[in-house]
Amino acid sequence: MRLPLRPHGISLLALLALSGCAGGSAGLHGPSTSQEAAPAPTACPAAVPGSATCLAGKDAMGAYYLIARPADWNGVLVLHAHGGPSLAAPSAARVEEDLTRWAIMVKAGYAWAGSSFRQGGVAVRAAAQDTERLRGIFRDHVAQPRRTILHGQSWGAGVAAKGAEMFTQDSVGERPYDGVLLTSGVLGGGTHAYDFRTDLRVVYQYLCGNHPRPNEAQYALNLGLPAKASMKNADVTARANECLALDKPAAQRTPAQQAKIRTLAGVIRIPESAIASHLHWATLHFQDISAQRTGGASPFGNTGAVYSGSADDAALNAGVLRYRADPAAYARFAEDTDPVGKIPVPVLSAKWISDPTAFVELDARYLRVMQQGGSADRLVQTFTRKGTHSYISDPTYPTLMSALLRWIDQGSKPTPAGITTACSGFEPTFGQGCSFDASYQPAPLEQRVPARQRPQ
Repeated sequence: MRLPLRPHGISLLALLALSGCAGGSAGLHGPSTSQEAAPAPTACPAAVPGSATCLAGKDAMGAYYLIARPADWNGVLVLHAHGGPSLAAPSAARVEEDLTRWAIMVKAGYAWAGSSFRQGGVAVRAAAQDTERLRGIFRDHVAQPRRTILHGQSWGAGVAAKGAEMFTQDSVGERPYDGVLLTSGVLGGGTHAYDFRTDLRVVYQYLCGNHPRPNEAQYALNLGLPAKASMKNADVTARANECLALDKPAAQRTPAQQAKIRTLAGVIRIPESAIASHLHWATLHFQDISAQRTGGASPFGNTGAVYSGSADDAALNAGVLRYRADPAAYARFAEDTDPVGKIPVPVLSAKWISDPTAFVELDARYLRVMQQGGSADRLVQTFTRKGTHSYISDPTYPTLMSALLRWIDQGSKPTPAGITTACSGFEPTFGQGCSFDASYQPAPLEQRVPARQRPQ
């Protein structure tokens, strides 16, 4: 299914002519693109339609980017903020991976542009700046889009939510984004979204006592790791397997190992399959945050958190280590990652109800933020019964894009029921996979992640 308002037969040269004289600034207060070189033609990933044109480059801040434009482009640019974040240095391979995953956007007639971001690590504002810089590069060197949709996926949804607040008509001197699409979002801000990983570290240590081991230097678990400590995901996995035997079938685990897994899954409310990945993030991402972003102190704490779901909650609550979030670190992390709910354009979101990485209750938290910021009337949230965290299904995304553009172009605000009904119309073209649940409403985040004391 193709969407309307697509200019046919426009060559790349013609598109360049439309925009090449636009000058070289991304706006009054946005990142400048005046010194950005034009992207170079490159081969598209195999997943992208063969008729599409791809362009690649590296911006002045060191971020790699990739652009794809279908032959029958509809004039809409999807500006993508990727998930993760990776802790590795930026690479061209990262954006190729993103375009491969999101080739559905090009198949549906949209131009797509994604940045690797200039650096690895949990730096939301910097990633939002890199994404906005790419918008300027597209506008200056490819074309002036009819509409620009800012799409954030997973952690990138937090980047997009923050970027849509940072870059507006008032701050940039032009309207940079016409709408925002948030999918599988780690939403509501880092000061709340990662609390359960603090809980995972302390409960895991209570049960296993090997991260750190008794004969190793002890440190505050809410730091992730000390700043100069070196550990890889494989090292964390090895410790988890040593204690829990996650690498073995359940029948080959001891009763004690099975009991510990049940405790972690019950208290942290994550499936067994997600324990190792969240333990990685609670170690290495927390280290990046405390060592690189918040001045050597941790913004995370669990003082006042009451844990439940174990065989002996009283013993668990008495035995886990307790930490207070450092007030200055908390304030710095909030400034970088927490949205304030002031977005001047339509926002549409989608979340798989059983997402084990970005809990569905985070969307309830984000709705509250948007209400507090005065933008709740510009937010529509949808939920699906099936999917994965990384990708829900092919027809899901064209359905969401169509609804969002109709809202922007015609003022017709979508409803979950309308989106649920519309999705089946996209399946003949994009395949089966519609599973929207129009009646679902997530519970408050506090019903899944224990409330705790926070710096004032």
